[in-house]
Amino acid sequence: MLIAAMWLSPTAFGNDSSPPPGADIASVRSWLIAHNPELRALQAEAEAAEARVFPAGALPDPMVGLRLEGIDTDRPNLLPGNVGKTLYSVKQTVPLWGKRGLARDIAGEEARAQREMRSATLLDRLAETEQAYVGYWHADASLQVVDRLIELIGTIESVARQRYALGLAAQQDAIRAQVARTRLQAERIEREAKRADAIAQLNAGLGRPVDAPLASPEGAPNIDLPIERRDQGLAMLRRQSHPMLRARAAMASAADEAFDLQRRQRFPDLNVGVGLMQQGNRLEGYELMLEVEIPFQRRALREREREAALRRDAANARVDQTRDALEAAFGKAWARWASARERESLYHNTLLPQSEANFASALASYRVGEVDFATLLEALEAWQGADLSRIDAQRDELNGAADLRALIGSTP
Repeated sequence: MLIAAMWLSPTAFGNDSSPPPGADIASVRSWLIAHNPELRALQAEAEAAEARVFPAGALPDPMVGLRLEGIDTDRPNLLPGNVGKTLYSVKQTVPLWGKRGLARDIAGEEARAQREMRSATLLDRLAETEQAYVGYWHADASLQVVDRLIELIGTIESVARQRYALGLAAQQDAIRAQVARTRLQAERIEREAKRADAIAQLNAGLGRPVDAPLASPEGAPNIDLPIERRDQGLAMLRRQSHPMLRARAAMASAADEAFDLQRRQRFPDLNVGVGLMQQGNRLEGYELMLEVEIPFQRRALREREREAALRRDAANARVDQTRDALEAAFGKAWARWASARERESLYHNTLLPQSEANFASALASYRVGEVDFATLLEALEAWQGADLSRIDAQRDELNGAADLRALIGSTP
């Protein structure tokens, strides 16, 4: 999984001498994970959170003390053998009532939440990058359609000139073909600008210079959905398939344990100390010290417990809020994806073959003078317009698939 790859060194994916991304969608995914600075920062923060788990449940460092008594004011000397009495002591605070275990559990849940938030960010960035790549592919594919249309306009212009030379058609037919070709060349300039903008957006998302070269797409992107029905995706969401939901759940668990820890503050910790008394050069005896805090500030303790309880309630509400937001976003994305899928299927399987057949028939009829040039030109524009509409629908379908994959927490 790509999320697991976040733990690998960026050099595992290549270096500056590696070929540029862009040939397929897998290349931009790999580049994103290897080079995106936000993802690297989140990975470091997740590792830092994991490093806090063990210290959270460790004993506090002991305190070592030295006390000198009976120092001669006339001839002060701080050597232990030259004062009236010297006391050496060691003190250790010992948290009781399971507080250390709870503190470690809280840190563990917070570390888990940090990892899941990193994974959620990775899903978002993957979806954004996939959609940027879809835009790049779409601009390239649209240019190919326009180029083919310009070539076909040249073909029918040649036919019109031949018919004009034979006295079978007006010169206006060839001129109209030239006008249509000029208009298409202007449209091609606009689509070239859109392609340059798509390249800049994709490079920006990958953390590359906006004018960095990209490999040409080898074909339509492949963004598969692991589900076939809407209810399957909702069921996955309710099983907390999305890492943001798991992150919220981890934070709620941490808040619940923090409330438990705060309640246990009612019970005091223990300070244990041992000491060694020295008088002159002789050891005179030992001492043992036990200290406990008196939870005297009851109102402050209750307010801290109230704060912890409210934080727990807020964390649980965040889980519900995140789930509701993800389900709403999934419903909208599914509707967009399903609509685009149906349109693409209609264009590809019905309208495009019909338009192509209509153009072929019109061209054959024009050659023998059965239809006029306007009808032929209209048939050509309808055919290529259907092809552009199919590409637009395929773009919308792929963008919807990228959104849905991110929402259900799916990675390649």
